[in-house]
Amino acid sequence: MLKKSHSYRPAVLAIIVLSAIWGYNWVVMKECLRYTGAFDFAALRTGIGAVSLFAILLWKRRPLRPKALGMTVLLGFLSTTACIGLVTLALATGGVGKTAILVYIMPFWVLLLAWPILGEHIRGAQWIPVVLAFAGLMIILDPWHLQSTFISKLFAVLAGLAWALSAIVTKIMNRKNTFDLISLTAWQMLFGALPLILIALVVPDRPVQWTPYFIMGLLYSSVVSQALALVLWFFILNELPAGVASMGTLATPVIGTIAASIELGERPSVPEAWGMLFILTALALLSLLGYLQYRQIQSVIGGNLRKE
Repeated sequence: MLKKSHSYRPAVLAIIVLSAIWGYNWVVMKECLRYTGAFDFAALRTGIGAVSLFAILLWKRRPLRPKALGMTVLLGFLSTTACIGLVTLALATGGVGKTAILVYIMPFWVLLLAWPILGEHIRGAQWIPVVLAFAGLMIILDPWHLQSTFISKLFAVLAGLAWALSAIVTKIMNRKNTFDLISLTAWQMLFGALPLILIALVVPDRPVQWTPYFIMGLLYSSVVSQALALVLWFFILNELPAGVASMGTLATPVIGTIAASIELGERPSVPEAWGMLFILTALALLSLLGYLQYRQIQSVIGGNLRKE
């Protein structure tokens, strides 16, 4: 159930800011990969993100000891190791627009996974966007005619699935404990960054080119888009139901696709454009259903308050 309206507006503002940060970051990441390998970039951005968050913890004199260590390690693996690693691989081998759209099927994975795990059932009209999203996914993947970019698309889909699982884990953790958001984000990112750093050290790749653009892009992608944005994301998950929180980031893949079209000159094929349209329509419809559900709950709460 949604919380009362005093906590709803900050969550909406956080979603708007988060969508802008994450949306443009797709172009930044793609451009940064011109100067380094995928594993080095993933390790650098998550490592710097973790360090910046621990610096904030020390500055604010927050407790450093992690809570729910096992679950935090699991969250780090899903949210940082798997999601960030797979996203980086997808961008290294494919286009920004398709990658962003496929990763943002995440809300539908959340809906499907929340059913058996959280008891949040898919009801009535919610099945319409689920079917639309699945149709769009199949059109973009085109599994019947495997192409050279199929592996990139698969990486993006798996990244979205890992992200959805991390959202489910976060909801479970919030049911059992109260967490400091910065501490939780810092620890999960640290635990998630360690495997990426190990892989980067073991897997040979071309050396990093420390150009001004790469340095600025790395700072944006790690400190702003990875560290600070994850604090916003966990705050949103703490304030809104998993499905509704996921729907709120609808603008992110749109911003990423438009920015890639303008700055990188990316143009999807006709079938891919239709698939992306199906998925964006499904996201918009599911967002509308979430908003209507919120208004209905608020109406019930208001009616009960008036009776009291």
